[in-house]
Amino acid sequence: MVAMPLDGMTETSDEDLLAAYVAGDRAAARMLTLRLTPRVLAQAMRMLQNHAEAEDVAQDALLRLWRIAPDWRRGEAKVSTWLWQVTANLCTDRLRKRGRSRPLDDAGDPADETPSAADQMQQSTRASVLNAALASLPHRQAHAVRLRHIEGLGNSEIAKILETSVEAVESLTARGCRALKVALAARREELGFTDDQ
Repeated sequence: MVAMPLDGMTETSDEDLLAAYVAGDRAAARMLTLRLTPRVLAQAMRMLQNHAEAEDVAQDALLRLWRIAPDWRRGEAKVSTWLWQVTANLCTDRLRKRGRSRPLDDAGDPADETPSAADQMQQSTRASVLNAALASLPHRQAHAVRLRHIEGLGNSEIAKILETSVEAVESLTARGCRALKVALAARREELGFTDDQ
């Protein structure tokens, strides 16, 4: 087959260029590559937001086009539509992989869960003030509040420990919490509590 000059191919359809490539026309392959690559690359860039990955996808999509070229069925789909779909699928695959296993560079440093020195000092101050306020309560109220709100025990467990009824525990913790609220109200700002805490 006689190869067409590049400037004579600008009006040639994508399908005709693909058929010419299959027939051995390298100029047709170059023309089709020059025509389709910018669109494929732009689509991959929009989806991936990463130039290197977009270039890889564009190259892979075009390689797939060259591989299926001998089996291309004229009229079933436009070359550009087929290539757009392949590019979209390749990008979607990469995005899925990113979600499953991000590269170490993207992962960032692990969060440091250790409280800062200022937070530790504030927690220590809060604990001291709370212990002092609890010490000012009647013994059974303080014990009920400590078991319920610090130790996290349920009312029935506390009732067994204090050898009293669940209703008595509810009353003791309610009265103790009210007394603590009053005792600590003046120190809320100093202890770093906001109105919603």
